[in-house]
Amino acid sequence: MTTSADVTRRALLLAGGAGTAALALAACAPSDTGTGPDTDTGTTAPTEVAALADIPVGGAVAVMFDGSQIIVSQPTAGEVVAFSAICTHQGCIVVPEKTGLNCPCHQSLFDTATGAVLKGPATEPLPAVKVALDGDRVLAG
Repeated sequence: MTTSADVTRRALLLAGGAGTAALALAACAPSDTGTGPDTDTGTTAPTEVAALADIPVGGAVAVMFDGSQIIVSQPTAGEVVAFSAICTHQGCIVVPEKTGLNCPCHQSLFDTATGAVLKGPATEPLPAVKVALDGDRVLAG
C-alpha cells in the first residue's frame, strides 16, 4: 500500500533528479566568453602580436594570439590584416607560403590579403581577426 508520505518522497526524489540533470546539461552547454581570436567584444586591451618589420610586404607570418594561432599579413607596405589560422575545411592549421596560406592537410589555399579561398576543398574564407598598427607594432584584439 502506498502512503502519501511515500508519494511525496518519490516526487521529491524525481524532482531532485530532474534538477540535477538540468544542472548537468547546463554545465555542458557551450558558453561564449568572448575570448577567442575571432570575437570582438571590445573589453580587452589590444595585445602586441608582431613587429611590422617581421612581416614581409605581400607575405604573412603565423603568430599566437589569445591561445590560438593567427596569420598576420602585410598586403601593401604599412597595411596589416589578420585571419584565424584554422582552415575552414576540416580545422587544420594553415601555413604562410609564397603562393598564399596553405592547408597542409588537404591543400586548400587562401589569399594572404583577404583570407578568401583560392583553391579548395575549403569553400569558406578564413575568419578575420581585428588588428591595427601602433607605430611599428601590430596589435590584435
